[in-house]
Amino acid sequence: MLKEIRPAIVILVVLTAITGLAYPLAMTGVAGVIFPKQAAGSLIERDGKVVGSALIGQEFKDDKYFHGRPSATSAPDPADSTKTVSAPYNAANSSGSNLGPTSKALNDRVKEDVDKLKAENGSASVPVDLVTTSGSGLDPDISPEGALFQVPRVAKARNMSEDAVRKLVAQQTSGRLAGLLGEPRVNVLALNLALDASK
Repeated sequence: MLKEIRPAIVILVVLTAITGLAYPLAMTGVAGVIFPKQAAGSLIERDGKVVGSALIGQEFKDDKYFHGRPSATSAPDPADSTKTVSAPYNAANSSGSNLGPTSKALNDRVKEDVDKLKAENGSASVPVDLVTTSGSGLDPDISPEGALFQVPRVAKARNMSEDAVRKLVAQQTSGRLAGLLGEPRVNVLALNLALDASK
């Protein structure tokens, strides 16, 4: 019986070593050589200090900054480990809210966000990405419409002309990959860093 089991055990060990160790290590090494910035997490530095990643959103609350999409991520409640509390852009707990279209909590939150944004810029319709969370809760990008909607608030808070801020939004807008894939988008962190550098 051991004679029949031994080949299966040997194949299991060999394939585990190849697919579980050798291949991942080789791909990590190749990625580090070919795409060093991406393999290191697409980190963004300013003045020699890491300020974030191009792949993970951050929460900006100040009026002088563009705001990203709402985040539904959470973390354990420090007071009661059986509960969770809101922790926007918590990369350790990437997830959506799991609230459906009939959820009163979701509808109340979206209505509250729309009312707040309407008070900020009542002359424009609110872009949907400014009031809905992404599937991961970590989306670093907003639509160009979402960025343009926020231009009056940011320009006023920074005492800049709206045209100058719109020009920065246009410069930071990325188009579709190869002109076909994805949607135009604006990385919120990169746009806010460009704003800071413009003064």
